[in-house]
Amino acid sequence: MVGVARPDSIPQAPERLQRFLAEGAHGDMDWMARTADRRGDPHALWPAVRSVIMLGLNYAPAHDPLAILKERDRGAVSVYAHGDDYHEVIKPRLKALARWLMAQAGGDAKVFVDTAAVMEKPLAAAAGLGWQGKHTNLLSRDYGSWLFLGAIFTTLELPPDTPAADHCGHCRACLDVCPTAAFPAPYRLDARRCISYLTIEHKGPIPRELRALMGNRIYGCDDCLAVCPWNKFAQAGREAKLAARETLRAPQLADLVRLDDAAFRRLFSKSPVKRTGRDRFVHNVLIAIGNSGDRALAEEAERLLTDASTLVRGAAVWALGRLLPRERLASIAAAHHPQERDAAVCDEWAAALAPPAH
Repeated sequence: MVGVARPDSIPQAPERLQRFLAEGAHGDMDWMARTADRRGDPHALWPAVRSVIMLGLNYAPAHDPLAILKERDRGAVSVYAHGDDYHEVIKPRLKALARWLMAQAGGDAKVFVDTAAVMEKPLAAAAGLGWQGKHTNLLSRDYGSWLFLGAIFTTLELPPDTPAADHCGHCRACLDVCPTAAFPAPYRLDARRCISYLTIEHKGPIPRELRALMGNRIYGCDDCLAVCPWNKFAQAGREAKLAARETLRAPQLADLVRLDDAAFRRLFSKSPVKRTGRDRFVHNVLIAIGNSGDRALAEEAERLLTDASTLVRGAAVWALGRLLPRERLASIAAAHHPQERDAAVCDEWAAALAPPAH
């Protein structure tokens, strides 16, 4: 998909962004606050821009992305991360298109793929590619929820397209399906409760009250995207580099939790998953193990009680607290808790060993 918007076509974006930041809904994504002035106005990012060309690439899955949520011994990875990193796939094509445009019509251009202070979704809506649904993501009448976005800023004066209308109507499917209630109201997201944020952007331990709600989602979450009725018009994406790797369709938690740093890097070479790093990823896997109900996986969590990462050790304690009877947990704690020097991990032991609330 392709459409053109004027740089001044999203006048409400700065105010909405400031409210989002003032509420603290961005969590520890401090870069959003640091770049807020540039993010809300394309002219602030590049004063010379006269037109914004927005492009969308379909990545719709050929399968039901929610089916894996029933397979508790396997990890659910967001559809967008099943193949190669979309930044590396899309950016060279945007550069080639920008060069062609300048050769044909002159002017200058800059390209962006989710790597600069660009509000892609409001600009895409202004360019007619779709509208921001109640889950705040872009929706298309042709491709449903599944569009990667890229932008070409140019000094050329191009005729703008008609902005897209909102077609959500009275539907609440995306709001109601969210496991962690991350939408305080339609068209508003609290990232601090969003599983995609918690498993990708968040740097520390996931809040205890949200862990049990995450199920086996170990990298991202597709629930609000997948339930949208507009997906009935979507066709499976055809870009080979974005096609799902077999190793990421339904990976076994028991395999993923054994990854050391070198194995993690090999498995997720060219994948967006690599940005989390091994420690945060294994931490997410341990949360899924704690939610699996499979005591056979407790041995994997116990092995990681001596891991070098405090983040991993803390998640291992939580997983064991979910899987094992109190007597067995107390026995393991007697061997490991006295040697633990990190306060956060000690807190996890205290919480795991506390009497159950009535």
